[in-house]
Amino acid sequence: MSGGRLVLATHNRHKITELRAILAPHVPGLGEGDVVGAGDVGAPEPVEDGVTFAANALIKARAVVRATGLPAVADDSGLCVDVLGGAPGVFSARWCGTHGDDAANTALLLAQLADVPAEHRGAGFTCAAALVTPDGVEHVEVGVLRGRLATAPRGEGGFGYDPVLVPDAQPSWATSPVTCAELSAAEKNAISHRGQAFRALAPHVADVLGR
Repeated sequence: MSGGRLVLATHNRHKITELRAILAPHVPGLGEGDVVGAGDVGAPEPVEDGVTFAANALIKARAVVRATGLPAVADDSGLCVDVLGGAPGVFSARWCGTHGDDAANTALLLAQLADVPAEHRGAGFTCAAALVTPDGVEHVEVGVLRGRLATAPRGEGGFGYDPVLVPDAQPSWATSPVTCAELSAAEKNAISHRGQAFRALAPHVADVLGR
């Protein structure tokens, strides 16, 4: 159907690298050239006006399919904080008012939670991953990574709120709790919300690509 090409409906190069790494072991013969970003094929960035992660993921994937005629995979993800009633949620990337300013988003969130004690700092990343094909087939899978929020950013890896979420699943080498940004890319992908969602989606991707 697609000549083996799949478009990731994102212009975020960090996310493209991460998604390639997650999908490759689960889609036979998937090479780097088989997976391109939306910017690589000139696909536009649609308005993400859905009220759920799944709705926004489908909006992005459908827009790429319309623009390119190729099957597309998209995700929408965010941080859901218990004491904030699930916020920032779908507004995670623009919590500070400016889209994609990770440092400002994180700083604002930590300021809002400054007086919240450790036992009430539960939070989790949620990801909805969607596959849409030119003939109208759609699949959505959801992954969740639970943890708690640190009081200050730690670590240089990852992106978004990774430096402040301490996942419940900790690596065996950790002598004290580490954040997602202190994990290697492989360690993070093994437990992450995005890893869970895209591993569940991978069999459908393989079917679409004829793998």
